[in-house]
Amino acid sequence: MSTHRIDRFIQAMFKKDAEQLLFGTDTPVRIRRHGVEKVILDKEVRTEQILKLLEPISGGLDAELARSGETEFFYDSPYGRVHVRSTTVGARMTAVLVPANDSAVALDDDAPLDIMGNEPPEVSLVSEDSEPASYSAPPAAPARPAPAPAPRAAPAAAAAPGGPAAIDRILRILVENKGSDLHLTAGQPPRIRKDGDIQVLDGWQVLTSEVIDGWMHEVAHDTARSQFRETHDADFAYEIDGVARFRMNWFRDRGGVGAVMRTIPSQVLTADQLGLPPVIRKLCELPKGLVVVTGPTGSGKSTTLAAMVDLINKSRSDHIITIEDPVEFVHKSHKCLVNQREVHTHTQSFSAALRAALREDPDIVLVGEMRDLETVSIAIETAETGHLVFGTLHTNTAASTVDRIIDQFPTDQQSQIRVMLSESLKGVVAQTLCKKIGGGRVACLEILVVNNAISNLIREAKTFQIPSIMQTNKGIGMQTQIDHMLKLVGEKIVSPKEAYTKAVDQASMKGALERAGHKIEE
Repeated sequence: MSTHRIDRFIQAMFKKDAEQLLFGTDTPVRIRRHGVEKVILDKEVRTEQILKLLEPISGGLDAELARSGETEFFYDSPYGRVHVRSTTVGARMTAVLVPANDSAVALDDDAPLDIMGNEPPEVSLVSEDSEPASYSAPPAAPARPAPAPAPRAAPAAAAAPGGPAAIDRILRILVENKGSDLHLTAGQPPRIRKDGDIQVLDGWQVLTSEVIDGWMHEVAHDTARSQFRETHDADFAYEIDGVARFRMNWFRDRGGVGAVMRTIPSQVLTADQLGLPPVIRKLCELPKGLVVVTGPTGSGKSTTLAAMVDLINKSRSDHIITIEDPVEFVHKSHKCLVNQREVHTHTQSFSAALRAALREDPDIVLVGEMRDLETVSIAIETAETGHLVFGTLHTNTAASTVDRIIDQFPTDQQSQIRVMLSESLKGVVAQTLCKKIGGGRVACLEILVVNNAISNLIREAKTFQIPSIMQTNKGIGMQTQIDHMLKLVGEKIVSPKEAYTKAVDQASMKGALERAGHKIEE
């Protein structure tokens, strides 16, 4: 039996008792064993190199791929029979080789296995030269008649190639189903999050790592592709005209490549549509200061901030700069001039962009995430120097937000930061999403307005007293989470059980519900 260049890779698969041999455009050659991938050729291969490897053993591979976008066949290698399936998605190609049952030839541990050595393999996958001298072909396996190809099931939409067309289709389904997130995981069918719950998307087959990787490569920009190659994580934005924008997260886990996509409506929801209370609208009228919107991931912080920016954009004549990772809601300039900068695309980091913003004549600056000490420090300084700064944190309550900001600084600086924060902080909105009775979700808002009393508590390190001050200052718009939860339950928007489940202080929430005559169903 004649040997081919791909045989050395097949040899590695059989010798390592792997379940799959994986080729992909712009990725190293890998094997998957016990669900874990291992690189066996640590250099990225090109589409033409994969074609060069497969063409001699397939017969007409180019024609089949050009016609249908995918092909599969069996190959009797010197080491055993393998099932080969290849797919093209745009300019990218993947090929998966799987050992056929009971077909492996027993391999001696001393059999040559050049590509697994410590030294880089001296082989060009597209070279026309003969095999390198270091490669020794094993004895040919007994000839066996070529089996008829296994019947191929009609591919479901999820398995179909097509790059942006394929991923656009599933993202449209996400929007049509009013889902907030789409989850793509290797070895699983697609799932969406709707009204807070994860649900399997009907009518879609299990996705492979290669299909997900191909989809993401097609829609990602060059910076995101480079970031993914280096770190196995990437964030970027993608838009389907007339449908929505999506915040894309692309990652690798033990099963292969995965992705999560968050829906960002093409049209910014206005303050009226969200029902933002008057006190939050007043925060948008401030000439300077720091306003922080907080809450866990997926609590709607971006939506609330977008509505606040939209209100400013339509009511003031100022310069707005947003710094985001990635840019989510797109704001067109109305009465305001709006510049939106994306971290890793338009600027190196939040802190670098925020420092540069001071030289760009801003009136309002939105910082997508105050994730590090330098960013927080510059944000406070920016607010102190006559600018209105909006930022986000992942805290659950207004009081804990103040503590989180201060605790990021070294102990010897915290006294000074308390003084600066007591003067610059103007408001905190802590947000939680709750399931509505009958479907959908609604935001529960805890609102802190920094008046003289709150300012003194921050300065004197008595933040534990903030909730008490909020209770006695409801007249100026302050409200605790429990207050708003009780209001939502009383208006039959949210069930008592949902209010209890989502409350930060569940014991106090339970007592408040019972005193108001609401029963928490088991």
